[in-house]
Parts: sequence; structure tokens; C-alpha cells
Amino acid sequence: MSLIANALIGVSLVWDKVLLKQPETKNLVSYVFWLGAISVFGLALIPFGFHMPKLSIAGIAFAAGVLHLAAIYFYYAALKRGEASESLAVMGGLSPVATAVIGVFLLHQPFAGGKLTAFVLLTAGGFLMFMSEKMSFRRMVVPVVLASLFFGLVNVLERMVFSGTNFVSGYVFFTIGTSVGALLLLIPPQWRRQIFRQSEQAPPRSKFWYFVNRFIDGVGSFLIFYAISLTHPAIVDAIGGVRFVIIFVGAVLLTNIYPQWLCEDFTGRELVIKTAATALVVAGMIWLATHGGHQEAGAATAALRTVFGYDALL
Repeated sequence: MSLIANALIGVSLVWDKVLLKQPETKNLVSYVFWLGAISVFGLALIPFGFHMPKLSIAGIAFAAGVLHLAAIYFYYAALKRGEASESLAVMGGLSPVATAVIGVFLLHQPFAGGKLTAFVLLTAGGFLMFMSEKMSFRRMVVPVVLASLFFGLVNVLERMVFSGTNFVSGYVFFTIGTSVGALLLLIPPQWRRQIFRQSEQAPPRSKFWYFVNRFIDGVGSFLIFYAISLTHPAIVDAIGGVRFVIIFVGAVLLTNIYPQWLCEDFTGRELVIKTAATALVVAGMIWLATHGGHQEAGAATAALRTVFGYDALL
């Protein structure tokens, strides 16, 4: 589940980097606003098993949704400031660690859900991706660290929510929080003018591809949170190394095939290190699959049947 999700998000992030280079989509506040606003479509899940959870659980899910939009803002700020492969490679190392450390304090589970070997391999792949880059780290450090911390907190909070209610109920309140967070961006007059002015100026073709990309990212995000409902969030976040492999491969392909869309610098040293990082991520996935991954997959299938109520059909 997480592997498919991160592959989709990786493709979406490369696409986002292309879009953020275009004049009509360079405004970060406007870009993030529409990303959060369309989260309201998460309400479409209500017929598939929603019930009102405890107010405390609903409150945590709602707060996680608002924090998620803040994490997204800093995430895209980092993407905009650096090259797609370098800015997000930093996240591949820091975000899983943040999730694991925060989880130690808030979750009653062992570190990284007890799957320490897989966590180390997957996270090491992310850090190796980061170490391969020659970047202006001082320019990116603030949004990268803030995004990692916010994502780590959101992942852990959502795991707490899913432990207290079913997936659909928790996810609905989470998307409500994200949508409300987007509406809060309209409060500052300057941001409100930027959002609507930028939206009016964008040509129909740019709007179309933006929302197509948001759909791809939304499906990936949905699967990420479903995976978090099944296992420790640090493991799910560590599998995020897959998206950075996708970003790296996508950036190389676009640089060589469509440089007018995206052009990034790659040296022989970077290619060697990133190949090694990819090998670590693959090793981590194999370890996870052969040391309990089949049990997680079985649990996912059973839970999915229960959530969407089609077990009788099978």
C-alpha cells in the first residue's frame, strides 16, 4: 500500500516542480490553498463506514489536518527553493526520524514498531540521497526542518486517531481540518488577494494539469494514511524513500528528454551515491516484506474489506 502511495506521490512531486517553475503557478500561498481546499472531497467517504468518534479523537484528527497543511506549505517551500531531487532528498532522511522520535513519546509501541532493521535501511537510503547533493543547505534548512517536524507530528497523531476509531471516520475529520486550514489562508488580506489574483491569471491548461496532479497526489496521500492506520507511522514514513528514488529517476529523465520542463545538474558522483541509496531502499523493502510484511498485507486486505463492506461479496 505504502509502496504504491509513495510512487504516486513521487511522480506528483516531479510534476509539482515543473508547475512551480511556471509564472502562473509560482505563488506558493495560492498553490497550497487550492491543494488544501480540494481536500474537502474526503467527505465523499462518509457513506463508507463513517460514525461519530469521541470528541477527543475528532479533535486530534481535525488538528492533524490543520497541521498537515502547514507541513505541506513548508514542504513546497523547500521544493521551490532547491532542485527537486536535492530539496526533497533531505526530507527522506529527516522526516522518518522525526516521526520515530515523536512516536516514542506519544505512542505505546516500540521504536519504529519494532521493525528497526527495515527502518534503518530505508532511512539510510534517504540520508544517502541527501549526502549526495551539493546544496545551499542554509537556504533550505528552515522549511525542511519545519516540514519534517510537522509531518512527523501529523503521522503520529493520525496513528493515535486510527487507534481510537475506524479509518473512514478519522480520515474524514482529518480532511475537514485540512480544508479549514486552507480557509484560514484567506484571512490575511494580502494572501487573499494573491490567491484569487493568481487563480484568475492562470490559463485553463495550467489549471487543468494542476488539478490532475492534485488528484494523483490525493490518491497517494489517501493510501499513505491508510497504511498508517495499519502499522507504525515511522515505517510508513521510512518507505517514503521510494518517492525520492522516483523523484531522482524522474528528474534525470526530464533533464535529458524535456530540459525545457525541468533541467537539473547531475554528476557522476551523484549518480553513484544515489544508485547506492536506491539499493538501500530496495533492501529495506525486501527486509520488510520477508520479516512480517506478509502479515501486514493480510491485515490490510482484511481491514479494507471491513471498511468498505464488501467481505460478503468475496
